[in-house]
Amino acid sequence: MVDFTLKAIARDDLGKGASRRLRRNADMVPAIVYGGEKAPQSVSLEARELKKALENEAFFSHVIKLNVDGKKQDVLIKALQRHPAKGHVMHADLLRVVAGHEVTVHVPLHFINEDTCVGIKQGGGIISHTMTDVEVTCLPKDLPEFIEVDMAKIELGGIVHLTDLQLPKGVSIVALAQGTDHDLPVANVHAPRVVSDEEDSTASEPKVEGEESAE
Repeated sequence: MVDFTLKAIARDDLGKGASRRLRRNADMVPAIVYGGEKAPQSVSLEARELKKALENEAFFSHVIKLNVDGKKQDVLIKALQRHPAKGHVMHADLLRVVAGHEVTVHVPLHFINEDTCVGIKQGGGIISHTMTDVEVTCLPKDLPEFIEVDMAKIELGGIVHLTDLQLPKGVSIVALAQGTDHDLPVANVHAPRVVSDEEDSTASEPKVEGEESAE
C-alpha cells in the first residue's frame, strides 16, 4: 500500500478568471473539497505535486491525506477536468472520507496469468479486455488498490463477467446491485480474426481513379 499526501491552500478568489490566473501565474490547480457534514471548500493544489501523484495508478482508488493550511483530512479523487488538447489537469473534485460511511470509487482491474491462459496455450486464442476498471462500494478501510482478474483457466470462447471477480471482504460492485442483466463482461478469449486471401487481395488492389465511370 502507498500513502498519498497532498498539500493544499484555501482560496477565496473564485470564478473562472481567478482559476485561469491560478493555473497560469502560480502553477496551481483549483479544486473543491466537499462531502461529509462540512461545507464545500475551495482550495488550490500544486500542479507539479498532483501530476507526480497521478502517475501512480493507485492514486485514483486510494484515500489521500489532504493537508489544507496545516489541517489534515482524508479525501478521494472524485473527478478531474483535463485540458482537451494538452491533457493536464485544470480542476479537481475531492470527496471527503468519513469513517464508517461507504464510498463509491472506480478501482482498476489487474489481469493476471494471461501468458498461461488455457484459451491461448491450447486454443490459440487472444484476450480482449472490455473493462479496465470497475465501480465498487465499500467502507474506506476496505477500499482495494486494485482487483485481480485471473485469466489462467479461461478457455477459448470463454467470457469473464463481473460476477466472476473475486472481491475483497466488504467490497461490492455497483452494477450488480442493479440486477442480473448488469452482469457485464470484463474480458474474453476469442479466436484471432483470419483474413481470407480474397479479402487480402481486394484490400491490396489499388483503385484506379475513374474506373467506376469507365465501366
